[in-house]
This record gives sequence, C-alpha cells and structure tokens, in this order.
Amino acid sequence: MIIVRTSLIKWVSIHKASMKIQGIAGAALMAAGGMCPLIRLPIIGNWNYFDLDVTIASVFYVVVLLAFIGSFVERARLIRICGWLGVVLVLVTLAGVYFKSHDAFSFIHFKKAINFAAGVVKYKWGWFVILAGALVLITVRSPKKVFPPTSVGSI
Repeated sequence: MIIVRTSLIKWVSIHKASMKIQGIAGAALMAAGGMCPLIRLPIIGNWNYFDLDVTIASVFYVVVLLAFIGSFVERARLIRICGWLGVVLVLVTLAGVYFKSHDAFSFIHFKKAINFAAGVVKYKWGWFVILAGALVLITVRSPKKVFPPTSVGSI
C-alpha cells in the first residue's frame, strides 16, 4: 500500500514539474520572440516589439511576466490565459502594422502605388516564435487530482 501511494505522489509531482517546465519554456519563447525581428523596413532595417510601439511591447512583456509567475506558482489557468492574451496582442499588433503602413502612404492618390509602397514593409520570422510560445502556453494542462486508494473490505 505504501509503495502505491509513493508512486502516485511521484507521478503527481512529475506531472506538476512538466507543467512548470512547459510554462517556463512557452514564456521564454514569447520573450525571445519579442526581441526577434518582427518587421523589415527598407533603409531603416529590422524592428522588434520595442521599435514598433513601446506601450504594446510593455503590455506584451507584462503578459510574459505573468506567464512566468503562473508557471512558478503552478497555476495552469493563468498560464493559458497569458497564452491567449499573447495571441490577441500579436493579432492587434499585426493589424496595427498593416493599417499604419497603408495609412503612412495615403498622401499618394493612386491605389496601386499605395499598395506597392505599403508592400515594402515585410513581416519577419519573429511572429512565428511568439506564436509558438503562445501555443505552448495554451496547451498547458493542470495536473489531475489523484486520490489515494481505499482499502477494499472496510464496509
């Protein structure tokens, strides 16, 4: 009976450790993705989150910090919420970059010229790193409740 209980306790602690490792890995991927090149502007070069907008970058890194805290205190729901917030922030930022690039060239009166000028802003690979980290955070599961076995003949 004692062997079964210790093996169940070991299984629960291993599962909690994997949840913690998965949360830390996802948050680290998101943090690294924010520093990767996100867009490429001609002549200016590559921009990361802080070059795009400091406010959105600050909110993004607060979400990453919350994911780190959630993984250290083993709160699976907080980790998943941070993953979804990361996806929402990426979508909002992508929409902002798209509309800003089309609005920046609105002084041109020809629609094809506006689309060509806005097309020189290229999206880079950093978005995929952020979304991979968010996907890792979204797939975190909370450990299952394991009850110790009861004795059979105690009725």
